[in-house]
Amino acid sequence: MGNYFLIPIAFVALIILFKFFFIVKQQTAVAVERFGRFHSIRNSGLQMKIPIVDRIAGRLSLKIQQLDVIVETKTLDDVFVKLKVSVQYVVIREKVYDAFYKLEYPHDQITSYVFDVVRAEVPKMKLDDVFVKKDDIAIAVKAELQDAMLDYGFDIIKTLVTDIDPDAQVKAAMNRINASEREKIAAQFEGDAQRILIVEKAKAEAESKRLQGQGIADQRREIARGLEESVEVLNKVGINSQEASALIVVTQHYDTLQAIGEETDTNLILLPNSPQAGSDMLNNMVASFTASNQIGEAMRRKQDEKNSDS
Repeated sequence: MGNYFLIPIAFVALIILFKFFFIVKQQTAVAVERFGRFHSIRNSGLQMKIPIVDRIAGRLSLKIQQLDVIVETKTLDDVFVKLKVSVQYVVIREKVYDAFYKLEYPHDQITSYVFDVVRAEVPKMKLDDVFVKKDDIAIAVKAELQDAMLDYGFDIIKTLVTDIDPDAQVKAAMNRINASEREKIAAQFEGDAQRILIVEKAKAEAESKRLQGQGIADQRREIARGLEESVEVLNKVGINSQEASALIVVTQHYDTLQAIGEETDTNLILLPNSPQAGSDMLNNMVASFTASNQIGEAMRRKQDEKNSDS
């Protein structure tokens, strides 16, 4: 019977023994109070306290923590915008007492400072400047928080402006402006491309005309040289220049008719084809040259008379 009474006593003793010890996790600090008054800060490992006399008042994480704060404010150009500010902070190991006892709600305290700084800085900037100078806003928030929270046992590691969200209508307007600007640039590039094509085409046409003219000139030069040689050959056999020219014109006339007849898909061309046609053509040419020479001689004599009178 006595053994049965020992079992409850041993169980109660075991419970009391467990109440003497507690475990603190890594990167955690525990505040212990004795009779309601702060007694000590316990770090990671197996720790001991007196049951009923001592109690665990609270636990604080010593890891880097992050608090995201969304602030809505107005810019200098009267645009409402929402900023998401991420604050990374940590409890200073040597100031766990201050972090635990001086601030009841540290998140609310940090949020208040973020609101105060952002609503003081952003209204000084236009919307475009807010995007460009978001790092300046983050630095200003960190500087304000660092000075304020250090006395409470918190160290501000970094502050980041992670999102800037203007009003939906403002974003739509900004997108339209951006699209219009890009269309303008695209039109300028297309215009430059068309201008380059036109210039290069004109250069190519000019070069083509130049080469074509040079080819025609070379062709006529060779024809004239050939005619000169033909006249010299005919002169050697007793045919004078006029007769030789008539013979050459008639020969070329019939060569042309033969070349036209050889083309199966040639359009109809009406040309004089009698033997006298070549002679008529030559006489007309000689008469034109003679008249031209006479006019030139008359103009030169008139110019000489003017020069002698003056």
